[in-house]
Amino acid sequence: MRPTFRLLTVSLLLLSCHASADEAVASKMRALFPKADADQSGTLSEAEQARAVEFVKTTYGGQWSRQIEVMFGRAGKDGTVSAEAWQRAVAMFAQAPAKKTEMIAMRDGVPLATDLFLPSGDGPFPVVLSRTPYSRVKRSQEAASFVREGWVFVIQDMRGRFDSKGENLPFIGCGWGEHEDGVDTIEWLKKQPWCNGSIVTIGGSAGGITQNLLAGAAPQGLMAQYISVATSSMYAGGSYIGGAFRKADVENWMTGNKYDPQALQITRDHPNDDDYWAKFDTTKRFDRMNVPAVHVGGWFDMFLQGTIDQFTGRQHHGAPGAKGTQKLVIGPWQHAIGKMPAGQLNFPNATRIPQAYDALRWFTHYLNGTDNGIEKEPAVAYYVMGDTATPGAPGNEWRYANDWPIPAKETPVYLTGERRLSLEKPAAATTPHEFTFDPANPCPTIGGANLTIDRGPMDQRKIENRGDVLVFTSDVLDKPVEVTGRVLAKIFISSSAVDTDLSVRLCDVYPDGRSMLIAEGMQRLRHRQSTAQPVPLTPGQIEEVTVDCWSTSQIFNIGHRIRVTITSSNYPRFDVNPGTGQPWSDTGEQVKQTNRIYCDTEHTSRLVVPVVE
Repeated sequence: MRPTFRLLTVSLLLLSCHASADEAVASKMRALFPKADADQSGTLSEAEQARAVEFVKTTYGGQWSRQIEVMFGRAGKDGTVSAEAWQRAVAMFAQAPAKKTEMIAMRDGVPLATDLFLPSGDGPFPVVLSRTPYSRVKRSQEAASFVREGWVFVIQDMRGRFDSKGENLPFIGCGWGEHEDGVDTIEWLKKQPWCNGSIVTIGGSAGGITQNLLAGAAPQGLMAQYISVATSSMYAGGSYIGGAFRKADVENWMTGNKYDPQALQITRDHPNDDDYWAKFDTTKRFDRMNVPAVHVGGWFDMFLQGTIDQFTGRQHHGAPGAKGTQKLVIGPWQHAIGKMPAGQLNFPNATRIPQAYDALRWFTHYLNGTDNGIEKEPAVAYYVMGDTATPGAPGNEWRYANDWPIPAKETPVYLTGERRLSLEKPAAATTPHEFTFDPANPCPTIGGANLTIDRGPMDQRKIENRGDVLVFTSDVLDKPVEVTGRVLAKIFISSSAVDTDLSVRLCDVYPDGRSMLIAEGMQRLRHRQSTAQPVPLTPGQIEEVTVDCWSTSQIFNIGHRIRVTITSSNYPRFDVNPGTGQPWSDTGEQVKQTNRIYCDTEHTSRLVVPVVE
């Protein structure tokens, strides 16, 4: 390592470990100047600045190199940076941004608590807005990074949350309708003398869902969005999946975050996709959305499919400004971007999103008008998962595409009478597989796309020997098989009851026997035709039912096997189906459900997977 940069190494290591700019870090940053000043002239030439920036980029990544580059740019005069100007730049970096709290009145007069962090100077400035149900005070740590860019950071407690007034119900006022709190907040911001009229939004999970709802209201002044792990519909993929209530996560999230108790009751009172849910369904408003957005998700995130659907909906059906300007980033993550391990697997090179798609670069383009090339990056960055136990196994890498889904061959994989998976269509009649589901003894959840219970890819062997679980396994693979895209199960079933569930799990079976969950789906059969209008089963009648197992990108390695399990519960991820055609009630009737799965020449139960060749 060149002596010039030895102190730079130590200094930025400290900086990267402590995101806040305290005095110790500022002292180290001040010491960078003489070390970078190779000719000891008292100024840094453009070449000296470029070498420093390149070193930081190589050693610590693009985020810190851009920070140093921004600081050089602000301190520079005629392309050079003097020692005095650098000291001023460091002082500005180290100074915690001042906070001002406003109670912003919405159109109905209800005030929402809002914290403002302004850069120094006269302005006006662009604005980064974040709205949260999790306390603006606890979520304001990122303010300094935006203020250093010369942007105002604004963070607001949603209606009814913490210091904001109003009803304490999830996402009330986030979109369109009687309350339009996001729209009203943007209108207020635009009127402030320190705002230049350019506003972007950022946030993940609930902070991402509120952005999707805001986009559906199409407010004027919104320039771009950065959305992480967020669903597109609070019914489909939010509170219900395939018509089944997402019991553990919805109950734990609402009670743990101290929402009004009626919020949970309202959710349970609307088991169908009815008019109540329409105000929380952004998929019906893509044609109104008109801003560029980055959508970040994870293959094991609870809102995975909603993230993908939001991207494809805006990218292909959005209004001018949105259509063709979206980006999608999907990693091997749960509901926490960059966190490893995911469940029981540790994927390499997956602790952060690709640098080309980070938020500062996105906003620098849309707020500052900087031509940094981000709009020319591929529309999609996705992580192809693979065998994590074998060094050099195919997959476990980032790939890029211009659209989603990527080209793939929709391939049927048939369930057989011998409980095998086969590419060959059944050629003979066979006895159906039968199991009885007892609501008093549901099949337990082991990992998966959850939030408040164990999540991520986990070994499913504990459930695979249950009498109410059917297991279908392929032969040992003689070559790797890549599955990238949406996975569907098409199952022929009859039941003794008027209602039952189909729970389907797709697993990667390692040579050591581990059966690792990769994708899964749930379908409540009274909702097999429509989530809006339930239709009971006719007992004993065979029907073909489609189970959406959402999307994945996985290379099943040579020597592995592919496995599909079918049962009628996944508890407590989903509530239990009592078999009566009615929602679950602790005091209501429950009936055992004897279900038959057909795998013969006329009833070809199968998995349909997108195989990339």
